[in-house]
Amino acid sequence: MAFILASTSPIRLQLLRAAGLEVEATAPRVDEATARDALLAEGAKPRDIADALAEMKARKIAEKRPSDLVIGCDQVLEFDGVIFSKPANPEDARAQLHRLRGKTHKLHSAIVAYENAEPVWRHVAEARLTMHDLSDSYVDDYLGRNWDSIRHAVGCYKLEEEGVRLFSAITGDHFTILGLPLLPLLAWLGTRGMIAR
Repeated sequence: MAFILASTSPIRLQLLRAAGLEVEATAPRVDEATARDALLAEGAKPRDIADALAEMKARKIAEKRPSDLVIGCDQVLEFDGVIFSKPANPEDARAQLHRLRGKTHKLHSAIVAYENAEPVWRHVAEARLTMHDLSDSYVDDYLGRNWDSIRHAVGCYKLEEEGVRLFSAITGDHFTILGLPLLPLLAWLGTRGMIAR
């Protein structure tokens, strides 16, 4: 049985491989924006949206690779009941950072495992992040230096890079913030006897 990550995220693949797992990554090619909008229109909660999108990605690959273990992941940023999307351009990123500065937002990171083309395990973890009350000039300089790296990052930051400087407090584990609740996944794989403990 192969272990497939239904994602093109380099950091998620790196985390799994660093943990000693032999895993391959395959792009699920799902229309996340349309699915997210439909879920929002139905009144779905942010954590449920993250879970649904993670399952959608896993299912898409599992239908083509039913004999393999497929992992789908997704992350949703929630602030004051609003879900943020990835910034469309630097101006959008600036507006997002201005809304988040000096305040606390949540990240909901979901993971869903498929085996025999059926969902067999899921987990949603939450982290809370509080930003410094950033100055306009720092936000502009930060975006100038980091736009190419953060353009696909919801919230306009990567904690593994300069984005860590934006925060005054963080509650939740590092893996959840990176979009992959790794510790619960490893525990589940160990319980199933799929990895040694």
